Amino acid sequence: MMVKVPGKSPTGPLGLWIIPRWQFLCVLLCLGGGFMPCLHAGETPAYELATSVQVDSSGIFLRQLVKSGQPLPSVRLCDAPEFGSTTNLTRAQVSDLLAIVAPDLATTNWTGANTVEISRRTHNLTEMNATALLTATLQKNYVKDKGELELDFTQPWTAPTVPDEPLTVRILELPGSGVTPMFIIRFELCTATETVGTWQASLQAHVWRNVWVAESDLQRGELISDADVSQERRDVLNIRDSLAQFSTDDSSLQLADEVQAGNILMERNLRPRTVIHRGQIADALLQDGALNIMMKVEVLEDGSLGQIVRVRNPVSLRNLSGKVMNDQTISISL
Repeated sequence: MMVKVPGKSPTGPLGLWIIPRWQFLCVLLCLGGGFMPCLHAGETPAYELATSVQVDSSGIFLRQLVKSGQPLPSVRLCDAPEFGSTTNLTRAQVSDLLAIVAPDLATTNWTGANTVEISRRTHNLTEMNATALLTATLQKNYVKDKGELELDFTQPWTAPTVPDEPLTVRILELPGSGVTPMFIIRFELCTATETVGTWQASLQAHVWRNVWVAESDLQRGELISDADVSQERRDVLNIRDSLAQFSTDDSSLQLADEVQAGNILMERNLRPRTVIHRGQIADALLQDGALNIMMKVEVLEDGSLGQIVRVRNPVSLRNLSGKVMNDQTISISL
């Protein structure tokens, strides 16, 4: 390899100095930004110990404590300090822990601090985050599918310092009636491995749900398919009865009683549509084994499809019970 060296007299053809190839490569490396460090065979890696670090409850890991020219695997050295406490580890202690959990990574080639202080990562739990944690827990375990729970603190929330990691709520005390419009709750906040602390709070609650509401006064016997109803989002926390659920084109349901405008429709406000009426003369199909007899009977009470109603034989005046088949026929089994 031939290069021209400024300030030197040429010693080769065309005025070029002749130098060995390895020397030329070293010049290129220097001009290109320096030498690339590498470890020779048998040389132990250098670890630079940090002055202080923060960890979570999962433990203390090697790559959290040190920097190295070599990629470091995820090696857990020991437990994290308890929340609110700190742990100090010297270089020697880190080396001793490595010798136990990862002997191949043990080294005496240390730089950096002599001791590292280890504490927990923390943040302040805001009112919004505290509300979200309580809402999720109470929704899952108490409100369930009744509706969408909404909570608000009735007194100012002082944001506590908590571990900066996923938290869960454990309910300690709740009124016997469960979640009510106004109630007091005691609860714990926990990480995956520890209890952070206990709090008490006064809460206001709503449970929102889309419900059927009468837009105008509804009359008993009116078909639900003809009724003036609509869906509204209402707070149903204080409602104990079952809410009505139906389709507005369902002609098989009718109102069991009157409902005033603005009221929520309950399941008890509906009943199957009446197809046969009291005082009506209907056909009765009497079945006795393989014997079928048709006769006329007087219907003694209103009935819907599939319902059992009382009827009377107008000749013998005997009362019988039968199943409503349609608006003209009742099946009677003897």
